[in-house]
Amino acid sequence: MQKMSRSGAAGELQLNALIADLWWRVRLMNTDILEEEARAGVFDVREPTYPLLALNLRSRRDNLVSTIGVLEQRTKPASEAA
Repeated sequence: MQKMSRSGAAGELQLNALIADLWWRVRLMNTDILEEEARAGVFDVREPTYPLLALNLRSRRDNLVSTIGVLEQRTKPASEAA
């Protein structure tokens, strides 16, 4: 069993807190997307009248989810080593 320094444990806690915060932001973006779609009355991304704001939010959300995936991969080795 390897010893984990205090800074290592603190760093892991910070990373987990960051991941949780990013998931919260994803949920907010999902709500914003739904509200924008409802406001415009268009829910199909393929429609030419689909709101540009909703498209931009979808892109940002997808990038954020991708980033979260990378961060979650970084937490796995630390968790498995403990």
